[in-house]
Amino acid sequence: MNSTGAKRIGVIWLAGVLAFGTLGSKTHAETFPSRPVRVVIPYAPGGGTDNLVRVLSPAISASLGQQLIIENRPGGATIIGTEVVVNSAPDGYTLLATDSAITINPGLFRGKMPFDTLKKLTGVTMMAHAPMPLVAHPSVPAKTFAELVNLAKAKPGSLNYASGGIGAPTHLAGELIKQAAKIDIVHVPYKGTGAALADALSGKVQLWVSGMSTSVPYVKAGRLRALAITGKQRHPALPDVPTFEEYGLRDIDADVYWGLYAPTGVPAEIINALSQHFARALRSAALAERLDSLGFMPIANTPQQCTEQMRSLIARWTEVIEKGNIRPE
Repeated sequence: MNSTGAKRIGVIWLAGVLAFGTLGSKTHAETFPSRPVRVVIPYAPGGGTDNLVRVLSPAISASLGQQLIIENRPGGATIIGTEVVVNSAPDGYTLLATDSAITINPGLFRGKMPFDTLKKLTGVTMMAHAPMPLVAHPSVPAKTFAELVNLAKAKPGSLNYASGGIGAPTHLAGELIKQAAKIDIVHVPYKGTGAALADALSGKVQLWVSGMSTSVPYVKAGRLRALAITGKQRHPALPDVPTFEEYGLRDIDADVYWGLYAPTGVPAEIINALSQHFARALRSAALAERLDSLGFMPIANTPQQCTEQMRSLIARWTEVIEKGNIRPE
């Protein structure tokens, strides 16, 4: 065979390989999903992440044409459930739904994580976010955040704030506020939201950075006073409460974020398909009122935007953790 013939055969062979690869990729995407899709939630049932996914589940199951199976795997500051997904096959059939813990843990457990979050996980979509208000017991003389700052600066270390535990989003939001406002307030960690709420309501702790769904009923009942709220704009549930940005603190991005992630290596077309299925449910007019009542503000961004947001938030929280010299329990 002459060289021209050999080249011609080589070109035909390469074209065949490329065509087969493209066909295989398209077939994989077109047939996905062919069985139920599992969503691992690294928390016990009943929390914010669990509530969000269960609200979305019927619509997403209908959209996928397959059942969305929710698997709660709590423990290890969400690391146990996250590791299940990290070690799963990268085929799109096992996903992780979690909150801000995924962006806090790399800084909090630096050097002790069993996996590299940014290398082992990729974003599917950032599902939703919710701001967190800073609330005070009515016995605190400050009626506004500006007055609270003045009070804290006049009496450093005399005010304390509750959280759901060391490294919890409520703890780091308080630390971020503390750093940005340059005030000395004392962190009091609790084992969960319930105990923190009880002592905030009784006045045993004066301040608390809390979730919307937990604090708003008590604010409206006059049992707690909301001084300021995270986020770029006021929240409809607390329209009279200014944002921290209105008080001149422009770096208080301490909202809770709920994201959907997949193990690295899942084909891009499957990631994009999953993202679109979840986005349709998050933007559904039929679910809007339910999501709003639970305090969720839908985002539904692209996989690329979700991954970049995860990267940015990890950098932000790692900086806050290092600056505050925060260590896990």
